[in-house]
Amino acid sequence: MEPMERIRLSRDVVCTMVPSGQKVLASKDTPVELMQALGGSFTIKARGHLLRVEGKDADALGKEPPPQPELPENASDDEVEEMVWEQLRGVFDPEIPINIVDLGLVYKVKVESLPVAGRRVEVDMTLTAPGCGMGGVIASDAHQRIMEIPTIEEAAVELVFDPPWSREMMSDEAKLATGMF
Repeated sequence: MEPMERIRLSRDVVCTMVPSGQKVLASKDTPVELMQALGGSFTIKARGHLLRVEGKDADALGKEPPPQPELPENASDDEVEEMVWEQLRGVFDPEIPINIVDLGLVYKVKVESLPVAGRRVEVDMTLTAPGCGMGGVIASDAHQRIMEIPTIEEAAVELVFDPPWSREMMSDEAKLATGMF
């Protein structure tokens, strides 16, 4: 097993506790261990707690923020939908190192052009467990990633629980990575 990277925070940063979803302040010079760096966000361990650091705060860890997505001019709705799926592949549960698409949590993506300009995206997604404290954080992360796409003016990410999630919804790669094959 690879040793965790040890870092001292270069500034105060607001983090999200895993799995409760509660916001907390991690102070400058706090020693942390980098547990996971996936999809532009980071999971750290500080004083025995797991915390999620958003990509926009990567500098506090001495890391680069994730690049913004680029879309060709005159991209079709189908090309935008492809980019939405790609952006959602960059959303991770802080406790599971597999993206929400491969976990089978995304049920629907719908892209439609708005009357004047831009597009609206609707996403239906679920959670591995209905009581997951990080559910709102994951949905918010999905919303944020979608809103980074050029031409997206509106996005709605709905948490749904019908049908209930099961491991059969996972991609083969996700099943293999989690040992659930």
